[in-house]
Amino acid sequence: MGTPVTATPAVLIYDGECAMCRASALWLMRLALSGGQLEILPCRSAPRRERFPGISDEACMTAMQLVLPGGRTLAGADAVPELLRRIRGLGWLATVFALPGARPVARRVYAWIAKNRMRLSCER
Repeated sequence: MGTPVTATPAVLIYDGECAMCRASALWLMRLALSGGQLEILPCRSAPRRERFPGISDEACMTAMQLVLPGGRTLAGADAVPELLRRIRGLGWLATVFALPGARPVARRVYAWIAKNRMRLSCER
């Protein structure tokens, strides 16, 4: 039934200046298994800079960053399967990303959304 998730939360670093990104991050955190499985930090916040100085503002403004409990970081579409595993009832969707050709398509779609996120969220 999917990969077990540890008690240590993963940390999702997102563009806190984008309404769509904020709403998505809050939605993911609320749905994360057992609460406490996901922490969210805005990219340009002091706590993010203090805790994760190795992740540049440029990197996290280009794509969301998911820091796993062991310290490994996944960016953009590559973070989606791990996020899905942390949401009750949606973990099975993570297997879709293992299908042949799925990852490159997901990366292209994610890159387009990330590039157009301010327009998509009706902000300027």
